[in-house]
Amino acid sequence: MKLRVSLLYWAAAAAIVAAVVSVYFRGGTPQAAGPEGLVGRPAPSFDVPKLGGGVAGLESYRGKIVVLNLWGTWCPPCRAEMPDLQRLYRQYQSRNVVVVGVDQGESQTRAGEFAAALGITYPILIDEQQQYGRVYAALGMPTTIVVNPAGTVARAFDGPLTFGQMTAAITPLLRGTT
Repeated sequence: MKLRVSLLYWAAAAAIVAAVVSVYFRGGTPQAAGPEGLVGRPAPSFDVPKLGGGVAGLESYRGKIVVLNLWGTWCPPCRAEMPDLQRLYRQYQSRNVVVVGVDQGESQTRAGEFAAALGITYPILIDEQQQYGRVYAALGMPTTIVVNPAGTVARAFDGPLTFGQMTAAITPLLRGTT
């Protein structure tokens, strides 16, 4: 009886290990967790309210290099990175680059007051249902997704970025390479 229980235990453990390994190794190569796992795939889009009125989604910016930034007003690293995102937007909008901020789970009023206090002029989407956070596998905030003009995820990052990291992420797309 002890041997049978022991064999069942080891068989169950082996099945769990096999299931976990299969999630991370598809086709013999490791799969990235979080938003990096979406690199090379079409970028999902959801129409949500836009700060200032109307609705928009990532698809609204097709044909441009999009720096999609998921954030919340309660997130200190989000607040710290937003001036660099604004700087990126200002410096590169004439080169077909748009920064799109997506507030996760908050009201238009709260997100709008926060963005105004920081002098943010790039488009802000209000994702009260946090659809973008779920589909882009955001492990935390901020999360930044760089989408090429064809609508494919080119780069993805969890955590705050510096201005230098942002420019490095879009530079290959400016040259027409991904």
